[in-house]
Amino acid sequence: MDAGIITEEQLKKALEFQKRNGRRLGSILLELGFATEDDILKVLSEQFSNVPVAKKRHFENIPEDVIKLVPAHIAARYDVIPVAKKGNKLFLAMVNPDDHFAIEDVRFVTKLDVVPLISLEDYIKEAIKKYYKVEDMMDQLVKVEDEDLGIEVMGGETGLERTSGSGLLESRTGKGSGITTGSSTGSEIEQSIEEILIAGDEGGVEEVPVKSEEDAEDITAIADETSPIVKLVNAILLEAIRRRASDIHIEPYENELRVRYRIDGVLQEVLKRDVKLIRPIVARLKAMAKMKLEEKRRPQDGRIRLKMGNKRIDVRVATIPTVYGEKVAMRILDRSAIELKLDVLGFEEESLKVFRKAIKNPNGIVLVTGPTGSGKTTTLYAALQELNSIDVNISTVEDPVEFTLHGINQVQVKEDVGMTFAAGLKAFLRQDPDIIMVGEIRDLETAEIAIRASLTGHLVLSTVHTNTAAATVTRLINMDIEPFLIASTLLVVVSQRLVRKICEECKEEYKPDDSVILDLSPEDPDRLRGVKFYKGRGCEKCFGTGYKGRIGIYEVMPITKRIREMILKKAPTFEIEKVAIEEGMITLRESGIRKVIRGITTPDEVLKETKME
Repeated sequence: MDAGIITEEQLKKALEFQKRNGRRLGSILLELGFATEDDILKVLSEQFSNVPVAKKRHFENIPEDVIKLVPAHIAARYDVIPVAKKGNKLFLAMVNPDDHFAIEDVRFVTKLDVVPLISLEDYIKEAIKKYYKVEDMMDQLVKVEDEDLGIEVMGGETGLERTSGSGLLESRTGKGSGITTGSSTGSEIEQSIEEILIAGDEGGVEEVPVKSEEDAEDITAIADETSPIVKLVNAILLEAIRRRASDIHIEPYENELRVRYRIDGVLQEVLKRDVKLIRPIVARLKAMAKMKLEEKRRPQDGRIRLKMGNKRIDVRVATIPTVYGEKVAMRILDRSAIELKLDVLGFEEESLKVFRKAIKNPNGIVLVTGPTGSGKTTTLYAALQELNSIDVNISTVEDPVEFTLHGINQVQVKEDVGMTFAAGLKAFLRQDPDIIMVGEIRDLETAEIAIRASLTGHLVLSTVHTNTAAATVTRLINMDIEPFLIASTLLVVVSQRLVRKICEECKEEYKPDDSVILDLSPEDPDRLRGVKFYKGRGCEKCFGTGYKGRIGIYEVMPITKRIREMILKKAPTFEIEKVAIEEGMITLRESGIRKVIRGITTPDEVLKETKME
């Protein structure tokens, strides 16, 4: 349509034909007379980065010795056929030139360099019927389906070696690349992964052994010399880093293996493969993370350190056995992607002044609260960075240590050897600390030691899981901490969430429904009547989502004299919150509204991350 070859009406007719009869759209357009062979192949070539084309005439007289190079079962499975051989190069006509595993299998059985050519599905299927005997093809297909994947776990650093057979690293749920996706964003990511696989990870990531941050192992070189699984794992990691994903989920189901990225807090499906690939993929990741390859019945945790250019990236790896195999979750910790400065996190100006005043105290407790993944640790790290100086002794006990901070003593929780939050806190008190950060106050013992530390002249920073700043007080009381201890030690409570930022490349003004304005500010909707609202249209920079990056919304509740009196009286949460607002506290919703007014985020994001009682 963009090239002016077909009309919208013709496209609709072709799509209706496709619903009834299946087949690929290019063949249908040709059959209906809406486009010529040259039209279709030209557009397909452009779609696949100007890959050469194979026209109908190229299939008329293929030499028998060229046909014999590619076994019938591979030709039928992938919809490919060799059309010519020149020197060490085999020209392979394909429906999908991006199908790396088809190319890899043909290269493996022929020992030749494969040059992919784009062609129409009908042409290739007709040629396969013409040049291969149907009986031979079926016999080979049945035999191959009964074989295992052709990959086994071996010792050594790479963890995997290719063994016998064609490898069959394709999806058995469909033809071609075997990848399906549910969104345009996923499709773009899927295409990028395939491009990385074909490109051999050039300019990709390097693995840094955990024992040393100086000696780097180039996994690009490994990928060129070992199994396609190594390339696939490297491509998944590399693309996740490029897309700014915070997490990777590799999930086995009954008939398929699914890969999802969490980008700006939202999970997106990017890849589907045959579920049989889960074993070699998990084995490769375990080898990289220095985990036990043979242990498949229990959860395991490990860590991979990577380099991408000058960037150092930590990847936390966690496996857990499921019904259909081990699921892998990876948290990507890109140090360069996060600015540990309080000024850029999203605090409103008034709230930041209150928070900064609190953390400058020589003793007391500062708590940050919010759900998992709301950026609590980043806020605490930014506070520690601001407090970090040569004349201050700072120690942290965390589970896990997400980023290593220069000049700060960080301890990893290891409950199996007795190093709990409480044990770490006790040990710190004998280390002459000025400031202590506890990853999380989970129980009464940890809370009591934190309070004792603050009473003896230490500043303690920590997190608690509650929905609002005011609810944190009630949570501490419910943990059986005496109200007078809370009132005398607590300095400030910060509640936070993360909202997605509008992509600046495709930002455009729009008019939301009146119902959205009413939901956003039910008490005073008129304040938003004249405001210009923005959203992202969706572009290449944001991968069609309209959002790029995230920013925090914060409510900061200082423990004032009035609130201390209410804590001593065990006042309910809503009364504490009411007094805090009267004294000037900016709520999460209000912080979000201000960012909507400034054109930073959308009403939908604020409504999703905040709630009104």
